[in-house]
Amino acid sequence: MEGSPVPDDLTLTVHERPGQLPRRGIVRLHPEVMAALAINPGDPLRLTGRRTTAGVAARADAGASRAALYADDLTIGNLQLRDGDEVTVTPLPVVAARWVTLAGPPEITAVVTGEMLRLALLGKVVTAGDDVSLLPQDVLPQAGHRALIDGVRRSLANRVGYLWTSQLLQVVEVEDAEGALVTMDTVVAWQGTRLSSVRPEQPVAVVQQQQPASTDPEMPPPSIDDLPGLRAQAQELTELLDLGFHHREVLNRLGTTVSLGVLVTGPAGSGKSALVRAVAAGVGAEVRSVWAPELAALTNDSAATRLRDLARDLKATERGVLLISDVEALAPREDPGPLATVFRQVLTDLVGSGAAVVCTTSRPESVDTSLRAPDLLAVQLAVPLPDTSMRNDQLRVLTRGMPLAEDVRLDDVAGRTPGFVAADLGALAREAGVHAALRQKETESPTVAMADFEAALDVVRPTSMADSTLEVAHVTLDDVGDMTEVKEVLTESVLWPLTYPDTFARLGVQPPRGVLLYGPPGCGKTYLVKAIAGTGKANVLSVKGAELLSKWVGDSERAVRELFRRAREAAPTLIFLDEVDALAPTRGQATDGGTTDRVVAALLTELDGVEALRNVVVIGATNRPDLIDPALLRPGRLERLVFVPPPDGEARAAILRASSKSVPLDEAVDLDALGADLEGFSAADCAALIREAALAAMRQSLDATTVTADDVASARKRVRPSLDPVQVAWLEAYASTHSGG
Repeated sequence: MEGSPVPDDLTLTVHERPGQLPRRGIVRLHPEVMAALAINPGDPLRLTGRRTTAGVAARADAGASRAALYADDLTIGNLQLRDGDEVTVTPLPVVAARWVTLAGPPEITAVVTGEMLRLALLGKVVTAGDDVSLLPQDVLPQAGHRALIDGVRRSLANRVGYLWTSQLLQVVEVEDAEGALVTMDTVVAWQGTRLSSVRPEQPVAVVQQQQPASTDPEMPPPSIDDLPGLRAQAQELTELLDLGFHHREVLNRLGTTVSLGVLVTGPAGSGKSALVRAVAAGVGAEVRSVWAPELAALTNDSAATRLRDLARDLKATERGVLLISDVEALAPREDPGPLATVFRQVLTDLVGSGAAVVCTTSRPESVDTSLRAPDLLAVQLAVPLPDTSMRNDQLRVLTRGMPLAEDVRLDDVAGRTPGFVAADLGALAREAGVHAALRQKETESPTVAMADFEAALDVVRPTSMADSTLEVAHVTLDDVGDMTEVKEVLTESVLWPLTYPDTFARLGVQPPRGVLLYGPPGCGKTYLVKAIAGTGKANVLSVKGAELLSKWVGDSERAVRELFRRAREAAPTLIFLDEVDALAPTRGQATDGGTTDRVVAALLTELDGVEALRNVVVIGATNRPDLIDPALLRPGRLERLVFVPPPDGEARAAILRASSKSVPLDEAVDLDALGADLEGFSAADCAALIREAALAAMRQSLDATTVTADDVASARKRVRPSLDPVQVAWLEAYASTHSGG
């Protein structure tokens, strides 16, 4: 109330809200409670339970309790409370932490630098003794920090793998035990490193100057033999550096020079930095590395000073390599700032003086094109997304120190991990090892079994392709009921080009570029694509048509180019465009300012443009083929039109059998007769009928062991056919005049 004194503290009931507050140090309060405490969103709070910790205040949703404080499990754990206990809330003055020391497991401390830690903790209030996560505080980001947060996410996923989202660290020391805010001026380090001994009275600027030039952990460089699949790139880079470092006299006699500026591109986690360190060790060169987002996070003056210091140190080295990771942060293609100009000047000076500069990026389309000038990064190396054979080799390297059980089939694991890069496979091997350890705690000679890899495959996902990777189901074309002709066409048009490209080349034949699946809704178009992915074990990129559309001019076309660029890097690749009619409607009829027209043009250019599309097959799916731009359906594009018809009686029986593989049906259930009786049912309807029959059995008894004919009859009354006879007739007529396969 107005005029009432502001309370020093309030006692509230703590409630866990993990979905809204995923381990970022945020606590939510009712707006009236925040007004009573005279605090604003983003203000720090002292939280006292059985232990005292701190958090950052945010407003709770409408309808929240005035007597509650909503927190995540991490904050409640720091308080040593349980859901429903009481917590005392007190406003805290904003104190910027000058230094913070953390402890964590060796697999994290070995690869995460102090600069990355600072960005992960940016905007959090930490207290000595707290557990903290690496998840950035993006609920209430400070102005200008959104790009930094996105950058640290990518880098943590690159270096740590999927564990970065769940790993907890311990706050060992902090300047103010009451709780201090991590800012861009905070020095964050691991316990036991040189920075952890910095006294509070030392200025932060001095601390930054004391940091070593290399931000890489002190780890021995990998061997080139430990990088299967990258030997061709390693050979090319080795020859270049060896010539520049050890055979300049030959160049002088020939009256020429060599430029040692290299741009290495490839998916995040694919081993770009490891490749550079391995090659540098092989030619006897010293690597000075820097993470570009860390420099971009500094002020322009500080970043320029660091760059010039790095250049000066490198020139003083007889054989040195400057490794700049995620270079797009320093030299973005869009809106390059003053720092990008300084960066180009430093690069020009270094390369001109004969030094070696290697920049890496997982987003080459975001890098300033001027860096690829002949006097800068003249050489470009591409690290591909590993195919099945390469993943098999990488798994053998990653698991050679593991006692594998006899039933482990690494070739099978490799086949089931499309889209995985080396970092993902490393995370998979670690997760399998952890699962094996949990299973064999009391065993003297534990082994990692195939079941452990199966369990790891359920939780580890490919980080490099997370935005558009199709979930590869454990199904193949053999599991698809009926559709013999459709499966034959898809095998020839999709699987053969991806599996036997050499045969097409030997016969001098261009394989089909794309296929359009069309048919009534629910008849298995998407399921067919999943089965193809499971059969071919190719890298699969999947997007729904509308996902590529953006209201911003140029964004949609850029998304199409990026999709096909990634497909080329990941070849052999299957691109699945679901609901393609939304992405490529007939040009000249849209009212969206020309966005879809430009997207169609971009698609046509990618499918049969100047840049070849090798070992990439595109599958589109729609139930409205008449809405698709005709140019997309001509030969050389989505040239084979495959009609996926509604199932007939025999096909419905096959679908019922496939859907009931894991359902204990009573012997009295006649699937053949049932299939013949389901006129108008789609494949999805048939699968829904089996599910409903199982639910009917559960309604009769939760201890039911079989699904009876009565249960199926009950389900038959509930599940109705979804096929529209008019639409089916129209599609059949369309198929009769547009047969493509």
